[in-house]
Amino acid sequence: MKIAVVGATGLVGTKMVELLAERDFPVTEFIPVASERSAGKIIHFRGREYKVVTPAEALLMKPHIALFSAGAGISGEWAPKFAEAGCRVVDNSSRWRMEPGIKLIVPEVNGNTLTESDMIIANPNCSTIQMVVALNLLHSRYKLKRIVVSTYQSVTGSGIKGITQLNRERAAAQQTKTSGNTTPSDTQNLSAYPYQIDMNLIPQIDTFLDNGYTKEEMKMVNETKKILGDDSIAVSATTVRVPVTGGHSESVNAEFEATFELEDIIKTLKETPGVILCDPESDLPYPMPLFAHNRDEVFVGRVRRDLSCQNAVNMWIVADNLRKGAATNAVQIAQLFI
Repeated sequence: MKIAVVGATGLVGTKMVELLAERDFPVTEFIPVASERSAGKIIHFRGREYKVVTPAEALLMKPHIALFSAGAGISGEWAPKFAEAGCRVVDNSSRWRMEPGIKLIVPEVNGNTLTESDMIIANPNCSTIQMVVALNLLHSRYKLKRIVVSTYQSVTGSGIKGITQLNRERAAAQQTKTSGNTTPSDTQNLSAYPYQIDMNLIPQIDTFLDNGYTKEEMKMVNETKKILGDDSIAVSATTVRVPVTGGHSESVNAEFEATFELEDIIKTLKETPGVILCDPESDLPYPMPLFAHNRDEVFVGRVRRDLSCQNAVNMWIVADNLRKGAATNAVQIAQLFI
């Protein structure tokens, strides 16, 4: 079983490598892949050292499965080449998610739709993944009518640049506090965001579209419908970047076609695969990024009936965006094929 990780030196790629080892994936030959400027770097996997190779070199090594997390451009160019060579591709970029004929998979939700003929499989957006995991069983029992979601997304969603900017700003703030020296903010040199992220919230993730929504917001709209297989579900999203490094949080209002008792909603969430429902009476009364960090489950809490709408509930959903929101979901897809 030859396994390639394309983008192995990146934030998500590194997490994919960790998870392959952590989940005892049956790897007989490990192939770390990155750009030409990273070729030759050393990646550690299961106690051994491996040299990073280019996509062209990896293709000649004939991997059976390739996990891609190197951006839409690389995936658009190389995923078809790997697939044509008989390698199954699980792609974490946005390139193939809405492509007709390419399945968008969350194993707990629609993993049963995969077939032997699927050679390129798309990994959904991180925020979409945790939301559909939480709502899937509720949708099957009460049928979703409308979702209103506001996200509070970690800087890790912007890769190493987001983490670097936050850490740099916090260090500068601490230096100013201790020394009393102040320097003007130079937003032109910020790595990931056009504005300061420390001590701030930025209500923009990705670029704006003509309809006033961002690409990230429309990803949640379109991907939710595709994964759940229901174009009738209305979705309204607002995505916000927050100065957090542990995971993504979401405030979700879900309206259903059918009536329900709140006790049944809670019971359904407890039965939902991949979900941990937080008990208000426990040591973890509601989900927080601090406790979801390095976990693969989707945490749900603050479940309550919407007092302004007859068939709606509010809930708070948190997950580690690098794990379940990206790397874990991709490795789970690969495990389905194994």
